[in-house]
Order: sequence, then structure tokens, then C-alpha cells
Amino acid sequence: MKRLTHEEIPAVVMNLSKKISYMEMTLKEIIPEPQYTSTTVKDKCSSNFNKNDLAQFFYILMDEQILFFDIKEKLNRAKMQQFIQENFTYLGDAGLQTGIGTISKQFSESKGFTYAEKQLKFLDKIIEMLQRRREKIASK
Repeated sequence: MKRLTHEEIPAVVMNLSKKISYMEMTLKEIIPEPQYTSTTVKDKCSSNFNKNDLAQFFYILMDEQILFFDIKEKLNRAKMQQFIQENFTYLGDAGLQTGIGTISKQFSESKGFTYAEKQLKFLDKIIEMLQRRREKIASK
């Protein structure tokens, strides 16, 4: 490899800088944004539910019309999913808060009758949690 002169160094550095910038832009187009993996995610509401439980929780609230965006079922569901994806994180497998890329699969499972047993377990968990809360308040 040829040794560079002092006069050649600035041009080589500029050329290298351009190549690095081009590679960064190309990688940003190819590789999607990473999901959140830190324990605190800025401007998002964290949850101790896993992704499936979080979807079931919001699906129940939506289906029982406790929370809603629109009276049209399909539009309401789409808006609810978008709201959850943009504003919440869930407790991922590694025990870290994880951003929600998409939650439509979990919403579909919440609606389907084939997952009834899973839904019943989740409802029992929520009922137990609410009963503990009720006892705590009643004992004061």
C-alpha cells in the first residue's frame, strides 16, 4: 500500500466520509428500526403484560365498549390497534420493555373462539387482580 502524502490525506478522508455516509443511508433503507429493548421507553406507557395479554386486555375493553374510537367495528379495531402500537410497550421474553411492531395477530386471536381457553385464563387473572384490589380497599 502506497504511503499518502500530507496533501493527499484530506481528499482521501473526504472520499472515505462520503462512502460511510452512503453506507449508512443504504443500511437505514434495508434494515428496519430496532424495536425498543430498554427498560424505559421514552414517551410510551409500559406494561407488565406480555404482548398476548396486552392485546386481550385492550380487546376486552374495546369489545365491551369501555374504550373506543369509532362506532364502526372495523374502523374502531384499526384505530385501537394503531393506538396500542404507538403508545404502549409490553414485557418481552427477556424481561425488558419491548415496542409493539404490530398487534393485529394477537387481536385476531383475542376475537377467535379457538383461543377461548386462553381468554378464560386471562380473565381469571384479571378478576383475581381486581378482587385483591377490592379487598385492599375494603380493609382500609
